Amino acid sequence: MNKLYKNDKEGIISGVCAGISDLTNIDVTIIRLVFFILSWCYGSGLLAYILLALLLPDKK
Repeated sequence: MNKLYKNDKEGIISGVCAGISDLTNIDVTIIRLVFFILSWCYGSGLLAYILLALLLPDKK
């Protein structure tokens, strides 16, 4: 069973998108674009990103 972690080694800012990419096997660029579009249109992507950056554990 896979768990959601921040992947600091492959991430740019805090590794949230890279961690989601590792879990879902979706390209990290697509995940980053989704967060960008949600942040730009509704602001909810930025809030979700900040919460995930604070709450997710680091990948060991």
